[in-house]
Amino acid sequence: MLGRTCAVALLGLRGHVVEVEAHLATSLPAFSLVGLPDASLAEARDRVRAAVTSSGLAWPNRRITVNLSPATLPKTGSAFDLAVAVATLAGAGLVEAASAAAWVHVGELGLDGRVRPVRGVLPAVAAAVAAGRPRVVVPVGNAAEARLVPGAVVLPAEHLAQVAAHHGADVEVPDVEPVPDVPSAPATGEVLDLADVRGQEEARLGVEVAAAGGHHLLLVGPPGTGKTMLAARLPGVLPDLDEADAVEVTAVHSVAGTFDPARGLLRRPPFEDPHHTATPASVVGGGSGMPRPGAASRAHRGVLFLDEAPEFTTGVLQTLRQPLEHGELVLHRAGGAARYPARFQLVLAANPCPCGRAVGKGLDCTCRPEQRRRYFGKLSGPLLDRVDLQLEVPPSRAADAPGEDSATVAARVLAARAAQHERWRAGGWRTNAEVPARALHAALGPDGRLLADLHRAVDRGTLSLRGADRVLRVAWTLADLDGRAGPERGDVGRALALRTRGHGA
Repeated sequence: MLGRTCAVALLGLRGHVVEVEAHLATSLPAFSLVGLPDASLAEARDRVRAAVTSSGLAWPNRRITVNLSPATLPKTGSAFDLAVAVATLAGAGLVEAASAAAWVHVGELGLDGRVRPVRGVLPAVAAAVAAGRPRVVVPVGNAAEARLVPGAVVLPAEHLAQVAAHHGADVEVPDVEPVPDVPSAPATGEVLDLADVRGQEEARLGVEVAAAGGHHLLLVGPPGTGKTMLAARLPGVLPDLDEADAVEVTAVHSVAGTFDPARGLLRRPPFEDPHHTATPASVVGGGSGMPRPGAASRAHRGVLFLDEAPEFTTGVLQTLRQPLEHGELVLHRAGGAARYPARFQLVLAANPCPCGRAVGKGLDCTCRPEQRRRYFGKLSGPLLDRVDLQLEVPPSRAADAPGEDSATVAARVLAARAAQHERWRAGGWRTNAEVPARALHAALGPDGRLLADLHRAVDRGTLSLRGADRVLRVAWTLADLDGRAGPERGDVGRALALRTRGHGA
């Protein structure tokens, strides 16, 4: 006898509908699972057997072979438990085969038969709907998340007996306490306001320009000057995510297990600030089996902040070069490759030297020259070459007054973003930071005098050609903030100063 249903396998954020077939043969009782399962999925036979008997259903004493098709696709995790159980019951004739085959089942089973929440329900349900299978059974703890997918017909399940009864089984559904989905993400705190930062006009300008054009930012200054405050307030001046970005960002956090469905789709740009002791796997993603998204992917369409950036290991800093260039991370493992989006804004904060007191002439600094070189040498040339804005943050003074609040700055940022969208939408680009160099130069026209300062900087070796293109992107953003149709020579000069930590070219 043969029973069928469907489940979903996730490779990164991409879901694949998997057909789960259970064949029951008259032979010595046994249970085998085939179709490239990982270790956690191979343990499903024990969970499924215990859950079925705990639900008041008879376990078929036959040779049971469960196949997950296509067999060449890696399958990981415990989210296949419910589908394996339903397919087995359909093969045994305990549930209606046609009803079981018409639904997609996603969920982990407890030994008592309760259906436990799993990660990645949002992209899994979205994949099922896209494949023409909108009817999905999910754990009750994931129901709110599954209902965020348009077109999905969601059946929340508390217990395996409830699912079996829905498919026509003659079984009593026990009254059990459902397993809640406990989010690992902390509750959102109060919104941080730029008005809290006193003085620091140039650094505040850098934050505004970074937000308006999607640029990366480096802040260098002694301790206590407000570098961390400025970085933490950058998300507050970024526009809300549009519908497509909100779904994509929410899917990443669903797979990572940091999404609270009670808050709905993530509409605000995320902010990730890993500690400097973080490993490369925690920043870019990793783990056994199919890799999970790291902080870089969780910061997609938001901000990745590395405080005390030179204290991070070289391995962590170098792994950021791929997402900075391509906007995604491809994590290769023996079981397959996972792709996660990672188009974030990188904000680096650093002291001028290990002791942090190298201000002005550095008379109070106790660091030796080789210590300073080694400290900033962690921030390699190829990494810094991808950072558009590099600013000195001097010590604040007691007389410094608070600046504009975040709402005022956010209004200018939104207007600048609208101008960029209108200008570049034919090419599919959203911000100046995403526009290729060829399109930037073509939009300037034939007058080459505008770029005279950049050409001199490149000829002197102060800037690379890539750095010159990034300066030009910042110049476009400065023009957008001022409401002009294109950059002027003064914008290029200001962008060059913002690129070179105010030292000129």
